[in-house]
Amino acid sequence: MANPKLIACHECDLLQREVALPLAGVARCGRCGAELYRSHPHSLERTMALTAAGIVLFAIANAFPIIGLKLNGQVIQTTLFHTVQTLWNEDMKSVGVLVFVTTMLMPALELLAMTYLLLPLRLGRKPPHFALVFRMLQAVKPWGMVEVLMLGVLVALVKLAALAGVVPGIALWSFAALMFLMAAIAAVFDPRELWADVSPAR
Repeated sequence: MANPKLIACHECDLLQREVALPLAGVARCGRCGAELYRSHPHSLERTMALTAAGIVLFAIANAFPIIGLKLNGQVIQTTLFHTVQTLWNEDMKSVGVLVFVTTMLMPALELLAMTYLLLPLRLGRKPPHFALVFRMLQAVKPWGMVEVLMLGVLVALVKLAALAGVVPGIALWSFAALMFLMAAIAAVFDPRELWADVSPAR
């Protein structure tokens, strides 16, 4: 086999040759049995479609109220960004910054970085600074915590329900859908296919 592609097991460091996989196949380490990689048919196309849907949902989630409280006939609604502003103004700056970074900034960076990497490749071009943006994508992924936001909102809804009428906003449903979309992106995205597409696009 001329110029074989090699891969190191992340568990036992055994260096092995990459092999072509059948549909939905999984390659495992010959020594310890750990999963090395798996086949993701049409990974980049599916990831691009999910990312586009994620951008739309993210925009809706940040443009509309996330929750409202109905008290004495009046409904008080707020967006996520207004919540961050309130935390900042109420001398809870560290909490406000944490909410902003984990639920707004990092998910936005992840979606934009994914689009930056995938869209030019679909047009047959390699995006400038590909490796730098890819490393940034890997760095910001663990910090996007939309699911933690949803858990916190659900806990707050249960506690607030006894005090006032709770009106779920459009943003709440958008964040819930975005949570599942981000999980789907992580499941179908195959970095190996991305790197394989970079060479012909040069």
